[in-house]
Amino acid sequence: MKVVLLQDVKGTGKKGEMATVSDGYARNYLLPHKLAKEADAQAINELKNAEQSKKHKIEVETAQAQTNAKKLEGQILTLTAKAGQGGRLFGSVTSKEVAAELQKKYGLSVDKRKVILDSDIKSFGTFGAEVKLYTGISAKIKIKVVEQV
Repeated sequence: MKVVLLQDVKGTGKKGEMATVSDGYARNYLLPHKLAKEADAQAINELKNAEQSKKHKIEVETAQAQTNAKKLEGQILTLTAKAGQGGRLFGSVTSKEVAAELQKKYGLSVDKRKVILDSDIKSFGTFGAEVKLYTGISAKIKIKVVEQV
C-alpha cells in the first residue's frame, strides 16, 4: 500500500515522503496513529504542490540573498566605541553590534551567528568580516571602528 507520511517514521521514511508499506502495517499502525495517510490522488497532488512550493521558496530566498550580497560586498560599516588610555576599547565590538548596524543601515535582518569576524575587535581601525546570507552565499565587508565623540 502506498502512503504519504505525516511524521518521520523510523525505518520507513521522513515526513512528506511517499512510501510503499505492507497493508497490515499501514492499516494497523500508521493510519490509526496518524503517522500517515493513504496515497490517493488528492494526497499525491498535495505532496507535489508542497514540493513545488518549497522549491519556489528556496529560489526566491537564494535570489534575495544574492542581491543582498552584491549590495553588501566591499562596503565599509562604521561603528563607534568608547576607549580608554592607549586607544584600547572598553570591551570589544561584537558580531551582535555588527548585525544591529547592518539592520539599521541596510535594513538586512542578519543573525549575529552569521557574522564572522576575522579577529577580535578590541582597538580602533579597520577590520574584515564575512556575512553569511544563505547557504553558500556570503559577502565580505569591512568594519571601521572610530572613537565615540
